[in-house]
Order: sequence, then structure tokens, then C-alpha cells
Amino acid sequence: MTQRRNAEPVVSSAHLAEGAAPALSEMEFGLILAGQSFQRWISRCMAAAGMPGLSPTEILVLHTVRHRDRPKRLADILLVLDIEDAHIARYAVRKLAAAGLVKTGRAGKEQLVQATPAGAALCARYAEVREALLAQAVRDTGPDGARLSELAALLRTLSGYYNQAARSAATL
Repeated sequence: MTQRRNAEPVVSSAHLAEGAAPALSEMEFGLILAGQSFQRWISRCMAAAGMPGLSPTEILVLHTVRHRDRPKRLADILLVLDIEDAHIARYAVRKLAAAGLVKTGRAGKEQLVQATPAGAALCARYAEVREALLAQAVRDTGPDGARLSELAALLRTLSGYYNQAARSAATL
């Protein structure tokens, strides 16, 4: 890896780095790149696992529903994935159900979503592709598990700041 010659942050928008926290703008640029790369990765990984054409949201919903092999309430899917618009998740669930990857039911007024055997098998194939193409490379040359966990905790903390700032901005 080459070292930068100057101490200026790498940002996508210099005007956003002029304020009180230029490092925040640098981190935001990193989030932009990581977010785009992650979405591209999960789409291509799912295609390699045998299901091309799913959107990143649909893939995330499927993995969330598959988590711990228990039915999930739609409200819990929204909460876990921090999806604000319920119709986005409902559309994803409908598309996954039409593909035979999830099934829906009711518990009182709550809609429940559960992975079908086909959905669970697809998630298993995805995990195999992920292990072979991504996890091995990260293990061999990337940050260690402790560092990744530390970064994950930092991202979750920052998401709280952004959610609070979004609530504040909505009141302006």
C-alpha cells in the first residue's frame, strides 16, 4: 500500500471537509465506497450462488429471515435492517416468496416471514461462495477478527449519530 504524501484527507466533497470534522468527511467517503462495493458484492455473490436478479435489499432480507431459522415479524426485519419505508421490505418479501425462497404467515395481526428449504439452501450456497472468495482473502491478508469487530462496533455507533442527526434534520 502506498503512503500519501500530504496529510489532506481523501474526501468526495471538499466543501464538506471544511467544517469542524474533516475526518468525518473522509470516513463518509469510505462509507460511500464500502457501501457501493458491498452491494455489488452481495449481488454478484448471490448470482454465483445460483440466484441472479435479486436486489441488495432482497438479499439482506433473505439473510435476515434465515438468521437462526426462526420466523421473523416484518417489523423486526425493518428494525434489524434499519429500513424506514415498510413498503420496500414488503416488496422484497413478496419477490422472495414468489421465487419460493420465503413463506409468509400470520400470528395475530403480525405478518411472519420464514425461509423455505429452498431459501435456506440458497443461503448455504451463498455462504460457500462467500467463504471461498471473500472470507479466505480477508483472513489471509486483511485485518484480524478483533480489528474487524472493533470497526463493526464503530460503524454501529456512527449509525446512531447519523440516525439522531436525521431525526434532528426532520424537525428543521
